[in-house]
Amino acid sequence: MDRVSSFDEPLKKLLGGATAKVMAEHLDLHTVGDLLHHYPRRYEERGKLTALADLPLDEHVTVVAQVADARILMFNNGRGKRLEVTLTDGSGRLQLVFFGHGVHKPHKELLPGRQAMFAGKVSVFNRKMQLAHPTYQLLDASDADEATEAVDAFAGRLLPIYPACKQLDSWRIAKAVDAVLPSAQDAVDPLPAALREGRGFTPLPEALLKVHRPQTKADIEDAKARLKWDEAFVLQVALARRRYADTQLPAAARRPVADGLLDAFDAKLPFTLTEGQEKVSKEIFDDLATEHPMHRLLQGEVGSGKTMVALRAMLAVVDAGGQAAMLAPTEVLAQQHHRSITEMMGELAEGGMLGGSDQGTKVVLLTGSMGTAARRQALLDLVTGEAGIVIGTHVLIEDKVQFHDLGLVVVDEQHRFGVEQRDALRSKGKQPPHLLVMTATPIPRTVAMTVFGDLETSVLDQLPAGRSPIASHVVPAKDKPHFLARAWERVREEVENGHQAYVVCPRIGDDAEEEKKGKAKKKAAEEDPDKRPPLAVLEIADELRKGALAGLTVEVLHGRMHPDEKDDVMRRFAAGDVDVLVATTVIEVGVNVPNATAMVIMDADRFGVSQLHQLRGRVGRGSAPGLCLLVSEAHEASPARARLSAVAATLDGFELSRIDLEQRREGDVLGQAQSGVRSSLRMLTVIDDEEVIAAAREEAVAIVAADPELEHLPELRTVLAALLDKDREEYLDKG
Repeated sequence: MDRVSSFDEPLKKLLGGATAKVMAEHLDLHTVGDLLHHYPRRYEERGKLTALADLPLDEHVTVVAQVADARILMFNNGRGKRLEVTLTDGSGRLQLVFFGHGVHKPHKELLPGRQAMFAGKVSVFNRKMQLAHPTYQLLDASDADEATEAVDAFAGRLLPIYPACKQLDSWRIAKAVDAVLPSAQDAVDPLPAALREGRGFTPLPEALLKVHRPQTKADIEDAKARLKWDEAFVLQVALARRRYADTQLPAAARRPVADGLLDAFDAKLPFTLTEGQEKVSKEIFDDLATEHPMHRLLQGEVGSGKTMVALRAMLAVVDAGGQAAMLAPTEVLAQQHHRSITEMMGELAEGGMLGGSDQGTKVVLLTGSMGTAARRQALLDLVTGEAGIVIGTHVLIEDKVQFHDLGLVVVDEQHRFGVEQRDALRSKGKQPPHLLVMTATPIPRTVAMTVFGDLETSVLDQLPAGRSPIASHVVPAKDKPHFLARAWERVREEVENGHQAYVVCPRIGDDAEEEKKGKAKKKAAEEDPDKRPPLAVLEIADELRKGALAGLTVEVLHGRMHPDEKDDVMRRFAAGDVDVLVATTVIEVGVNVPNATAMVIMDADRFGVSQLHQLRGRVGRGSAPGLCLLVSEAHEASPARARLSAVAATLDGFELSRIDLEQRREGDVLGQAQSGVRSSLRMLTVIDDEEVIAAAREEAVAIVAADPELEHLPELRTVLAALLDKDREEYLDKG
């Protein structure tokens, strides 16, 4: 075990307390192993200059550049001194400024023609990019003592540029890496020898050496290929073991019975299921019939009929004597699901009630805002087994909610729930219940394999017959104000044709806290028009009632309203009594009003790609075509506008999720619930390394099938134990 312990050595033993403290607090690096896995972000070639023209504002950067000129300026009637140094690299110029006592050393060292590495935060002063008081290291000043060492260290080498922080520059991190690099020899290699040799991978100690101190570009490629593979492989082994362990758990097989509730429901359906729904239902029924718990992810475009598939699975479980629970992220959505499921089932949802069907069961709703009597009755129906189906919010997870025999848990919009919540509901069965996770956010295959790798995946990719096309357009409100006026005319035309519309805003407005922020932002907006606060539901609704949509019934819907008010507005909108609903993203998921044909999204650039796609899915749900207008004041050439144009150009959610993942930081996409995955991926990027992930998964599955406990692979077991610290172990357990 000594071989592992050098990686577990605390950094303060080797680097001293002060440096170790900064590394722990600002870079989350605590041990020798952590630092060895803190890889360079990029490499500078000796003598090759960084592009100063491309420096990002407000970011901490490291540049290699040459001093063009330096001059001392006096200010404050000669009492103050300022050194201004201009750097150049052929692509652009950058100014450095030093004040007061900080002037002397750089004044002696930063002479024209000198080359150095500089680190600092990029700001703008007098319309010029500058670094104030940057730290620097000379690269070619042979007459300066401390620089001689730097020249020797860097001569003829690729310079690693590390992810750094204000308190610790890249080259100080490089020095710290030098101190721990000998420990790379003790790296425990997780790859079975046959796999490593078969794929021609560099041994791990060598890969660590090459990634930190490469002699050539080929070294970097070698090291990256090996380290990426390790990350993908170790994670896939963890997930494969999780899947294997699940197959060893006991569960009650839930087989549908002939002439039961499911058959009665199917017989009264006014339409036939799509091929996709049939195929996915079969996969689910096959899983439910086994004696270990189903763990399945059901991905489906907005409106592809996921709820229908989930409902049929729930009915099959009720037929088999069990109960099914559907967990929804919001009250609005739970109520919506309850309403649509009871409507679809008709008298079959009134088992035991007057006028109910003999084959029926009770479908109950359980949310936080229910009255005491209704809640007590719902809890009673669950514990006695009277209710076969319950639909609710996270309230379902509370201790006092007990089931007679929970057989299936359906989680809607998985990304809204923490793994703890899902786990708490699963623990309510006598044996582990079957689990079906649904999402309308299309997940690229690689993310599904990485984040939901312990779930089998089903995809619903065709829309049911009768769904209408949706036309999407970007409305550039700033460049072409008349386009916005035309957008409101279009809404009016839809209403005149007997349809309804949504208007979506990023903010609610009219809240004391928001008011305070609003004032601050308003002031900022006066100084810089790009900094105005996002448009708010209450303000826009008011403007529309008085202006562009005067005479129409305009109502609001947002998260701060009382649940009864929300439900009342939704009911009236669904009944056609409200022409235009001005709302926040509470309508993003699950709201189903087939008569709503138009949607105007204000400040559309403030929403993510997947969110815009979700919102757009609320229109075109009936026989009339849908229209989605993305209103934005973003500049035509900005990335925000490019994102909106991408959304307008395609209705393919998988294509959009890919764009989304490429444009956002990967951590956002992997999400909080998946932090275990995110913190273990340093080299691997789930969107670019699809082939690596797929190949690693294949190898992992084969290895776990042959040796579930990894008894013959002690090194792999050791590395897994280190990766799966307590948090990550729990994350995988609960996935």
